[in-house]
Amino acid sequence: MESIMSNTTNPPVKGGAIVYLAVDGAVKAAEFYHKAFAGELARLYPPDDKGRTMHAHLYINGSSVMLGDFYPEHGHPVVAPAAFNVTLTVDDTDAWFDRAVAAGCTPKMPVSDMFWGDRYGQVQDPFGVIWAINGPVKK
Repeated sequence: MESIMSNTTNPPVKGGAIVYLAVDGAVKAAEFYHKAFAGELARLYPPDDKGRTMHAHLYINGSSVMLGDFYPEHGHPVVAPAAFNVTLTVDDTDAWFDRAVAAGCTPKMPVSDMFWGDRYGQVQDPFGVIWAINGPVKK
């Protein structure tokens, strides 16, 4: 994935609450999110000599998702993602779920019609992040 850098202008931030993920392999995660969730790269800081990037910015489903690598030497140790999920509200839950699984996500909760009136499922990406996919029930 090509680095997109500008010294003067940051890309616009989209969405109300922005997800900022710390993952082990942010450049690879950005590439993976492109395949799994149709992510569009807005900005990617070039990797350092260890292959880590401090910042990547993608647009996924109309919102900004940002991520960076762990930097233990700067107080950001490697920790597994826990106690959260990233929820995508989409038009076609099954299509988003199937694309994510085809790209390499692990199904955690199969897509089904839920008691609250939507169609919902969960996948886990190779970096440990759980993604909830929610949309309308098919008619």
